[in-house]
Amino acid sequence: MSDAEAKNILKLYDTHADAFARLRSRQLMEKAWLDTFLHLVGAHGSVLDIGCGNGRPIAEYCIQQGFQVTGVDGASAMLARAQQAFPEQRWVNLDMRQMALEKTFDGLIAWDSFFHLTREDQRLMFPIFARHSQPGSALMFTSGTCNGIAMGEFEGEPLYHASLSPEEYRQLLAENGFTVLQSVFEDPHCGGHTVWLCQFA
Repeated sequence: MSDAEAKNILKLYDTHADAFARLRSRQLMEKAWLDTFLHLVGAHGSVLDIGCGNGRPIAEYCIQQGFQVTGVDGASAMLARAQQAFPEQRWVNLDMRQMALEKTFDGLIAWDSFFHLTREDQRLMFPIFARHSQPGSALMFTSGTCNGIAMGEFEGEPLYHASLSPEEYRQLLAENGFTVLQSVFEDPHCGGHTVWLCQFA
């Protein structure tokens, strides 16, 4: 399990954008978490969806609730679908590791996206989260449960995931100005996701 699989993530999602759109659940098991996150964001707030993919169902739900969304994704075929479905929102074709939008947001979400980065790249994301936050901004992301690499599969190709330890996530969040409001490991009400909900000081 080398960095090669991690480097292939954007190409994999570009290649299989149609399959992802077909297979991605639209049942919105994430609804309870999204509602809590959007309550923190506040009415008419701005949301930065990091690794937004085709915009469904996460960005779609935020838009339906009346929020302005900026979506960032490095897989252009995925992003094109979001642009087509929700042309009134802002979509940026960019690797999240290179994000420098020179703007802050009321909420940042990296749902099932950030965990495709190597552990080294994940560490570097926390200052990027902070630069796009303002006092009170919400941050929600999903991770693994312990330090390590886990390989999945999508359309017959290896799918890379990595995670830091919970202790290191807490340390990085604190160092970059975030307070952890909630963290649930393998939430049985959300398909076994491990979710972090934080707020910028």
